[in-house]
Amino acid sequence: MSDLTPEDELRQPVETMWEGRFIAARRRGRWEYVSRARGIGAAVILAIDEAPDGRHVILVDQFRVPLERRCIELPAGLVGDEGADESPALAAMRELEEETGYRAGRMIDLGRFWSSPGMVSESFRLFRALDLHRVGAGGGVPGEDIRVHRVPLGELEPWLAARREEGYAVDVKMLLLLGAAMIGG
Repeated sequence: MSDLTPEDELRQPVETMWEGRFIAARRRGRWEYVSRARGIGAAVILAIDEAPDGRHVILVDQFRVPLERRCIELPAGLVGDEGADESPALAAMRELEEETGYRAGRMIDLGRFWSSPGMVSESFRLFRALDLHRVGAGGGVPGEDIRVHRVPLGELEPWLAARREEGYAVDVKMLLLLGAAMIGG
């Protein structure tokens, strides 16, 4: 344990212990953490299909090597991961259509969030996709093997419970949809 204050920690130099194409392991003072390489950010999309047959959330699942299993997630992707100069909103539009086959008429920026601030410096911008139209099958780019799910909002909890029983992981961002029920609201 160090006697350094948070202010002292911030005065320490950042040491890059390892860097790959997308992530870097860093140390600053006593803290070790992971960050995105090259300043790449992420966009996460909350897409709810307001259709005649009810409200459905559009989810994806894909195999995640660190988890050694498939994971249920909100659609998401990297901003400018191919070197393109794009805004987070444009990346959200692109990723939603690429992963799910849905095109949004508009995107609302709900803000910037950090998912695990004690060990990862990465943040993401959360977008609410509105005016959805199905324009393709989705599935991501070749090699991603993304599966698309259109789940009735009223059936989300049992649907996720069934996926857990099947061995799926569930991304923490799903708490956005489950939170009120979990606290009795």
